[in-house]
Amino acid sequence: MKTRCALLILAVLVGSCAQFTDAVYIVGENDQPTEKQETAETYMSVLCSPTPGPSSPPSSVDALRPADISAVYTFGMPLSHRHEASILVSRITELLSMFTPEMIPQHVAQASSQPRRLLKEAEELSRPLSHQVSGWKFVLMFVSADSLCACSPHVAADVAAVVRDAETALLTLQEKLHRALIHVTVWSAFHQQDNCDCMRNEGINQRLQKAILLKTLQDSLSGVLENPRWHSSSSDFSVVLHSAPVILEPSSDSDNLGSDINQLAVQLWTNMLQPMTGQTKITDNGVIAIPCPTQERPFLRTQNNSPSDREMTLYNKASSVTDPRSLTTQRQVSSSRKSNCSQVMGTEIPCTDRSPSPTTPTSVHELRPGDIKVVAAVGDSLTAGNGVGAKVDNLLLVMNEYRGLSWSIGGDENITTVTTLPNILKEFNPSLTGFSEGIGKEDNPKAFLNQAVAGAKSGDMVQQVRILVDKMKNDSRIDFLNDWKVITMFVGANDLCDFCSNSVFFSPRNVANRIRQALDILHSEVPRAIVNLVEMFVVDPLRDLHSDKSLGCPTWFASFICPCILKPKDGSAELQRANDLNREYQRVMRELIDTGRYDTHHNFTVVLQPFMREIVLPTLEDGRPDRSYFSPDCFHLSQKAHTLMAQALWNNMLEPVGNKTFSHDFEACIDLKCPSEVTPFFRTAVNSNHTFTGPPTTPPPVNNWGSDFSCVDTAPSNSVPTSVHRLRPADIKVVAALGDSLSTGFGAKAKNLLQLRIEYKGVAWSIGGDKTLETVTTLPNILKKFNPQIKGMSVGQDGKQSGFNVAVSGAKISGIPGQVRRLVDILKNDSSVDFNNDWKLVTLFIGGNDLCQYCHDRASLSPQSYRHHMMTSLDILYKEVPRTIVNVMEILEIKGLRRVKRDSLGCTWIQQIACPCFLQAEEDSIELAEVKRINREMQMEAENVAYGGRYEGREDFAVVVQPFFQNSIIPLNADGRPDHTYFSEDCFHFSERGHAGMAVALWNNMLEPVGEKQTYNNFTNARNSVKCPTEEHPYIFTKGNSLTRPAPTSDSSTTLSMPLPLNPDCSNSVAIWLAAVLAVVGLLIGCVATWLFFCCRDKGDKKRRSVHQG
Repeated sequence: MKTRCALLILAVLVGSCAQFTDAVYIVGENDQPTEKQETAETYMSVLCSPTPGPSSPPSSVDALRPADISAVYTFGMPLSHRHEASILVSRITELLSMFTPEMIPQHVAQASSQPRRLLKEAEELSRPLSHQVSGWKFVLMFVSADSLCACSPHVAADVAAVVRDAETALLTLQEKLHRALIHVTVWSAFHQQDNCDCMRNEGINQRLQKAILLKTLQDSLSGVLENPRWHSSSSDFSVVLHSAPVILEPSSDSDNLGSDINQLAVQLWTNMLQPMTGQTKITDNGVIAIPCPTQERPFLRTQNNSPSDREMTLYNKASSVTDPRSLTTQRQVSSSRKSNCSQVMGTEIPCTDRSPSPTTPTSVHELRPGDIKVVAAVGDSLTAGNGVGAKVDNLLLVMNEYRGLSWSIGGDENITTVTTLPNILKEFNPSLTGFSEGIGKEDNPKAFLNQAVAGAKSGDMVQQVRILVDKMKNDSRIDFLNDWKVITMFVGANDLCDFCSNSVFFSPRNVANRIRQALDILHSEVPRAIVNLVEMFVVDPLRDLHSDKSLGCPTWFASFICPCILKPKDGSAELQRANDLNREYQRVMRELIDTGRYDTHHNFTVVLQPFMREIVLPTLEDGRPDRSYFSPDCFHLSQKAHTLMAQALWNNMLEPVGNKTFSHDFEACIDLKCPSEVTPFFRTAVNSNHTFTGPPTTPPPVNNWGSDFSCVDTAPSNSVPTSVHRLRPADIKVVAALGDSLSTGFGAKAKNLLQLRIEYKGVAWSIGGDKTLETVTTLPNILKKFNPQIKGMSVGQDGKQSGFNVAVSGAKISGIPGQVRRLVDILKNDSSVDFNNDWKLVTLFIGGNDLCQYCHDRASLSPQSYRHHMMTSLDILYKEVPRTIVNVMEILEIKGLRRVKRDSLGCTWIQQIACPCFLQAEEDSIELAEVKRINREMQMEAENVAYGGRYEGREDFAVVVQPFFQNSIIPLNADGRPDHTYFSEDCFHFSERGHAGMAVALWNNMLEPVGEKQTYNNFTNARNSVKCPTEEHPYIFTKGNSLTRPAPTSDSSTTLSMPLPLNPDCSNSVAIWLAAVLAVVGLLIGCVATWLFFCCRDKGDKKRRSVHQG
């Protein structure tokens, strides 16, 4: 009997599963790709497919494909970061496994608690492999720079020792290994070494020093490995040096660390392959596209199949610095004036009257150029002159400080060959002093009053100024009390380059305060001085040099020096934040000088010189950036640029305050201006009749968070549209909202803990309708500008006039299907709504409570559960509600809320209770890393459900993901700290100001095409942030009318698009009911077949028993 039951169950399972399997995997010819198929295609597009090759392994290392590798070996891994390096090697092994059906063994050199020589590790590695003559081996050798001290006087000898060790290790491998490809990469982790005390010196530019060290090591290894013996002595052995070091930046975030390692893995992988045309791309969702071998370039890189293309060779082809020419040569050149002035480093002074004042002036506002006796400067590497005179083929010369060529303080040669501010001034006063000459550090006697330090930030200005004042007081060449002085200060770029490491320390207000402290010292201690405060330039254009790979810029080098500017992706929130901060730095410098605090007496003033505010990057005839204006690192400026900066600074000094040139076109020739008979003086605020605005006034209390509205065309369509892809804002008749406490306005206007529980629904970002847009910014209030008769908005507080806001505070995704059913019933039964004909806008924002409670119930609050309930909710809307566009909001990236702190009961206690799984987890803990991952997965699930094709069968229905919360940017105040005015009393829910920012971001997302929507919100709360529909595209964007695909056309004769069957969420287009029917049929067939089998067998048994009995 037991056997019968087992067979019966097996038959049932086989019958039903066979039928169901057939149903699931049948795809018709006309079927549309389903969500799973699209996801798989997206996933597979990231991976590489093996290129067809010979069936037998190659005999030459130069024809070695990834699929030919049988094992991976690694040695030389850094002692201090062995774990990270091990993960990196594992990633490389995984990438290689894409090309071979068998798992590639990975062999890592034995770990040791003490540093070991590469030679020793190479001997241990080669000992068991010396007799293996078959199977191709890939060996990755790390040459670590972590043990080297970049600022040591013995660094050259130390680098040479490391290179010798690497060379002997490679010789050992060459002697003992067969069929081996060796790839060598320089490793560095940017950190303070215990054995390198000099790197702790605040006067040291740590990043530049470390970058130069890496470049020295890289070039030294390159010099050794370019020897033909590594490539031509045998066809089964080769050595390749990767073109850029592997640099592990410090990270306190475990998620970021994993991402950084993945980025480094792609860098290593790219260098392992033959050079590709183009470059690695990053998709909209942040997935890195892995470069793959091609039919034309299928092999792993060797010196023979990928000849070394030196970076500087490309540099010379792209552009080059012409040797300085004298003015005599300049006059003889017959080429165009533009070409002429861009090649000559000297300048002709057109001024005829170069005489000083008849008597030494007593007022800084009556100062002629000839009255200046002393020049001085403070700042960073641009004033120190790093790389100004560097040759195009020598990146290491960037370390040299060509102070004699520096734009604001250099005094090399004379104005006919070197254009600097002092050389211009020497034409008016040949006895000028203070300028720097030659090459050297700030403590070199020839540096004189050039006290700029490479790598200096705003915080270093006080020290530089104190040293400068002491030098001026104690130098016999200077009459400190009577000589008129020009002091130039230029700083801020290094603050910006490091702001992402500490946004509070490098906040605009703090940077301005440090500059103010330095200027205050000059103001109080230095008589007879005019100070040029040169406004910081816009750094972003430098990225263009590194985006064009044909220029051969050492991007890794420049990124190491200025990571916060050069590392962010184009269009990213990080880059936008950097650009915004750059402008803020400029603004706070202007405000500082415009207070008038430095015009309290007549022998001192500070003048802001703004010629660098807007920069036009020079280009070649083919439109590419012109590298000749930059030093070999494509970051510091060359003498050509310093020449133009000196000319522009001089002209700024002669232009009246309030009417100074603030843009600088590097391509344009600059004619030097001259003092006029009417105004022969350097221009100051006083002699320019400039009225100071005074200290920034404390802004009046903000009475509301309304927005201004500037849209002109607010008309609806000529006739009611039948297609959701032709929907104008004015066509919307009904608004509704689904979600949790963020949609109910929980605590939005609370001033104390007692009010925190009140739901201020009238100001809720997606559904509130209190007052008007001018005083309350919400999505309905924006839409009321297009259609004043819109219905469904919430008014007031709590539930008295909720409208079609069915959100519930504390709700999770599992409660949304119930909210949807309630909403459908309300819409159907409301007499003010024409259910079949009115266009409806429904906003769904949910998931915060699921994520915050995830660690307490991982099963029911999982991303898979999130997907299921999201799909169930949208299915109901799709089936039952006509003429609808659904805004699906991606869940907020909550990690930023961990930074929101305030010394109050609500922020220290209630915040933790509101979101325990995210806010109570320890930093760098496994639990926090898990919740961050779940946060991102929930965001992706929302997008997968919305754009999986499931809701594209109707012309009058669309689901659109609005992703402005995908990457959180916590709003900051002027000190760089989280701005608490955006948050309610619990530091978790948003205040009315936060709701206003969300409303604008949502509206603007709706007017951006799918695939190009802004994925962050910087919460500027500017009143003029509301976008307008354009004449070219007056419609709300959907997937169907976005630029990624042509907009569908609608049938004008159709009055109502009835719901079509849902496209199934599986890998085929067979309807779910058909699969179920087939499964039941299979079950019945299985049961009948089993019953017949047992009946027949029973009859046979009876016959046999009767025969035996007979």
